[in-house]
Amino acid sequence: MTDPMMPSERVAATAVGGSDETPSERRAASTSFGELFGQVTKDMSTLIRQEVELAKAELKQSATRAGAGAGFLGGAGYAGLMAVFFLSVALWWGIGELIDNLGWSAVIVAVIWAIIGAILYSIGRKRLKEVQGAPRTAESLKKLPETFKRNEENR
Repeated sequence: MTDPMMPSERVAATAVGGSDETPSERRAASTSFGELFGQVTKDMSTLIRQEVELAKAELKQSATRAGAGAGFLGGAGYAGLMAVFFLSVALWWGIGELIDNLGWSAVIVAVIWAIIGAILYSIGRKRLKEVQGAPRTAESLKKLPETFKRNEENR
């Protein structure tokens, strides 16, 4: 594409203060390729370093929040365990009052908890047997050695 300005118009525009060239273009015209490449490499290095620092800061903040959330969940789990424990004690004493024997009422509560444990165990075991891992990934990994082998066409 040709420049519509005549050389005399360009000189006049430059004298008035306007120019077709940007400061970056003027710098590129007066700088060697090696210096420009070095500057680009330096800028890329700085950019990558800054991105890594940003990622580290974000991950640290996320980890802090996740740790706090996990702590609260742990506290909630402990509170739930204590509630179940004291409800079990109350059930033990209540059954003990009904049958007038604390020893047998403790056995009854223990059997109830054993039944609940057995049910949860069987459900958990069944669900673990259903876990297949990563079947599609395993299948694609099996295909990798064949992918890297040279075929007859490429020899």
